[in-house]
Amino acid sequence: MLQRVLRGLWVVCIASVAVFLMYKAAPLVYPFVIAWLIAYILNPFVDLLQNKLKFPRWMAVVSTLILFVGAALTVIAAAITRIIVEVLHLLQNMEGSIENWKHMIVNFIKNVEVQRFVRQIAFLYEQNPNYQATINNNLNNTAQTVANALSSLIRFLLNSFLNFLYSLPNIATIMIVILLSVFFISKDWKRLTQFILSWFPNRVRDPASLIWNDLRKALFGYMRTQCLLISMTAVIVTIGLLVLRVEYAITIGMLIGLVDLLPYLGLGAAMIPWIAYSFMNGNESLGIGLSVIYLLVLIIRQIVEPKVLAANVGLDPLAILIGMFVGLKLFGLLGMLAGPAALVVLSAVKRANVFRDIRNYIMGGDKK
Repeated sequence: MLQRVLRGLWVVCIASVAVFLMYKAAPLVYPFVIAWLIAYILNPFVDLLQNKLKFPRWMAVVSTLILFVGAALTVIAAAITRIIVEVLHLLQNMEGSIENWKHMIVNFIKNVEVQRFVRQIAFLYEQNPNYQATINNNLNNTAQTVANALSSLIRFLLNSFLNFLYSLPNIATIMIVILLSVFFISKDWKRLTQFILSWFPNRVRDPASLIWNDLRKALFGYMRTQCLLISMTAVIVTIGLLVLRVEYAITIGMLIGLVDLLPYLGLGAAMIPWIAYSFMNGNESLGIGLSVIYLLVLIIRQIVEPKVLAANVGLDPLAILIGMFVGLKLFGLLGMLAGPAALVVLSAVKRANVFRDIRNYIMGGDKK
């Protein structure tokens, strides 16, 4: 019994040290991990140029990198250009929108029920002069709280922008390191792969290979699933907005597709306020049309999402939802990706019988 406890403690110590070392090493090695992932993704294209078109390996890597960077810069430039155009149009239309909001507020204040409520408050003030100081203090505190919140928000936005400007040289340096690392890793891919595999014995290499294959299928399947669902949402919303003849339908549809990534709220974070504003503004036809689009997307997602997740990731949708919730609570928005990824890793480790081997080692000292 004592030996089992000691072996269990030994396993816990090794796992704790490994997690600690990974946590400490992450800030130092993450550019090279990113470079390895990019090289892994680009490797089929590099092999195609090398084997089919008879490019030298280094030339195939350089050509693929140029195409990859060029495509990324083109997409980023197009997105930024489109955003600038939309912001300029938004600023031009802002004056009219502010005027509409002003009329809505004035009409709301002139409403008979609102006027009656105001008179009741005034009567309450007259009949209860002792309450005036308390109410005034509460109003002042509320106003001060709102002002402080707005001030904090403005400071946060300004500080974030300044921090982004200050970090540009560091970001540029990291990007250069990543691109150079991608070149060297991809150029010597086979040699580096064999070199790394030589570090591990066969009894470690076989389960590691099985784990990696499962991870590759599940993680890339998860990303592929999210891209598919976002694209589906964007396409449906865009088509619906085009039918409703909404201005900037394509841009709005793309942005709503990205908003669909938000936890819990998702599509509703953009659609529900828009629907409410449409009805409040007296545009019932637009509100009804947006409501139909919203319900249609929800129904289609409920039908498609479980099947797509099960086919591409191999995990139960409920398990993925639990992983996303736990990851969100522990690590914020990035935890939404880390939670399902951790489940995928645990599932892959289990299928590789790693937990069984650890249990056998603890119970009998036999790793097999």
